[in-house]
Amino acid sequence: MKATRKLCELGQSLWLDNITRGLLVSGTLHSYIQEFSVTGLTSNPTIFDHAIKNSRDYDAAIRQKVKEGKSGEALFFELAIEDLRQAADLFRPIHERTNGVDGWVSLEVSPLLAHDTSGTLAAAKALHAKAARPNLFIKIPGTKEGLPAIEEAIFAGVPINVTLLFSRAQYVAAAEAYLRGIERRITAGLNPDVGSVASLFVSRWDVAVVGKEPEWLRNQLGIAVAWQTHERYRHLLDSPRWQRIFNTGARAQRLLFASTGTKDPKASDTLYIEALAAPFTVNTMPEATLKALADHGEIDGSLPVRACKGDEVLAKFEKAGIDVDALGEQLQDEGAESFVKSWKDLIDCIASKSEALKAA
Repeated sequence: MKATRKLCELGQSLWLDNITRGLLVSGTLHSYIQEFSVTGLTSNPTIFDHAIKNSRDYDAAIRQKVKEGKSGEALFFELAIEDLRQAADLFRPIHERTNGVDGWVSLEVSPLLAHDTSGTLAAAKALHAKAARPNLFIKIPGTKEGLPAIEEAIFAGVPINVTLLFSRAQYVAAAEAYLRGIERRITAGLNPDVGSVASLFVSRWDVAVVGKEPEWLRNQLGIAVAWQTHERYRHLLDSPRWQRIFNTGARAQRLLFASTGTKDPKASDTLYIEALAAPFTVNTMPEATLKALADHGEIDGSLPVRACKGDEVLAKFEKAGIDVDALGEQLQDEGAESFVKSWKDLIDCIASKSEALKAA
């Protein structure tokens, strides 16, 4: 049995962290659903930038939209929504079969809004309405300014993928924002069933401490943070506050492990997948990692038996002089800046391609 199937049977959802028009029209995404047990998909500005820049799959659509007078962000969101609608329709049977637990795709608001609460909320509502798919998450960063927008979006009934979470504290803040939004819906007599995931970025921790940690701790920081966060996630789900909202018909905001492609060429290419196999969670992985997992991955247990080691390992990093809490804040700030850069590259790419196609 493929390791991808074992993950599914363990109870972890396996999502693809990629989307291109080529994946859709070639039938590759459909084959991943059938052969690799993929049950959802995430996207981000970098993914779309590479897809548009490195193929001609979008040329005809860009040419047509330029003729219609569209440009910049407006043109991009039309392209992205076209792709994500198709992907959402592919996953719709899974969404319906799991009663909305799985089968989701994700579209991100402009990263330029990461520190703009009102702008983020307005964009989230508008994009979700425009996409018009029940199984589409809007991605909002879990920054200090993003948290109020997450609460308001959930209260408005918009399903949210909280992105750019790096630490247990950041995850808890996002979970509480989700919970406040649901509690307000219950008080207002609204349906509390609004989907959400909280995306914890893993591999960037290990990239950040390369050369600073003892060799024997190499590639252990991201996993330790994830173990620690997972333990808190399970504690929250078992708390009386969360149990009360479940009793009204609300669903859990699932923990999602993101950035799970191995960056260290000396490490296993399935390192973060095998270490973070846990029921009632999601792992969204790059295409190369998905293929590696299907080819030679080994899933032999589940996370809860190892969760207690998270604090233990983090204490060793603190002893080695690494301020884990400060690094978590730094990683979130750098992540937001990185997404802004990718966004600007994407918009520049669309502008450049638009001009070239217009001239042709």
